[in-house]
Amino acid sequence: MKTSIIKGIGYYVPENIVKNKDLEKIMDTSDEWIQERTGIRERRWVLEDSDESTSSMGTEAAKKAIENADISPDEIDFVIFATLSPDYFFPGSGVLIQRNLGLKEVGALDIRNQCSGFIYALSIADQYIKSGMYKNILIVGSELHSGALEKSTKGRNVSVIFGDGAGAVILQASDDPAKGIMSTHLHSEGKHAEELVVISPATKKWIDKLVEDPDDDGSSYAPYMNGNFVFKNAVVRFMEVINEALIKNNLNKDDIDLLIPHQANLRISQFVQKQLSLPDEKVYNNIMKYGNTTAASIPIALAEAIEKGMLNDGDILCLAAFGSGFTWGSALIRW
Repeated sequence: MKTSIIKGIGYYVPENIVKNKDLEKIMDTSDEWIQERTGIRERRWVLEDSDESTSSMGTEAAKKAIENADISPDEIDFVIFATLSPDYFFPGSGVLIQRNLGLKEVGALDIRNQCSGFIYALSIADQYIKSGMYKNILIVGSELHSGALEKSTKGRNVSVIFGDGAGAVILQASDDPAKGIMSTHLHSEGKHAEELVVISPATKKWIDKLVEDPDDDGSSYAPYMNGNFVFKNAVVRFMEVINEALIKNNLNKDDIDLLIPHQANLRISQFVQKQLSLPDEKVYNNIMKYGNTTAASIPIALAEAIEKGMLNDGDILCLAAFGSGFTWGSALIRW
């Protein structure tokens, strides 16, 4: 059976940097308040008059991943695009990146698993490769949050957290059983769906109903998050799914050479790190400068970790995520 290796990786973030001090000018918040609760110092937001989109950022990340993999775009067999912020309600962004890259008429699958979207995409791609169906799969995680955030005191609990950006990998079939994805683990708990959610526009409350509702102040289509509840569930599920991966592969926490958690909140990452007794050099976080980029956070962080030389041949890499749905997952990879 083939194994799946990450052959190439790339990322893209907008040039526009929004610091916490900038947010103090448009909402009742402070740099100290934001850093204390999230660990975030700054994030990237696409400029309002920019032509950048979710698919265009994903395209730039994908170009870098293709170049890094040293393959031709014609060698890509399949595209998986993970996002909660697609360019359009439909079609999905997968076909847009297929068009932008000038790929042949390969399949394009869109993943809507929010913060755990990249892990879900990685797991799906791994199965396609292990079955022998595809050899080179382009996985993209891209988010343009800034256009949908309520940038005011009313929306500050959510708007200070999220940033824009994209990451991409080329997952490739390999004959080396000693390298590649060892296992992936996926879970969901839909009973908590409304604890982290955007309720509308939706098929039950479409544009005509929004326009006609005199009592709708816009809050129904702003992101809602029950922050404390999400935090408490996240720290539990992170630990469970990481341990699940270790047990599956007869490993223990000391075998992890690098952990890259989804960048939701620095406090969550630090809690997980403490529970696993991992030193700082074995955990990579970049939420401080990018905020939460949802489906893009893990591939962006992985790309930066590779640039910094934090992964060597044979290292055990653990990826883990938790988010809206609730959904969560992990992947264990021998580099």
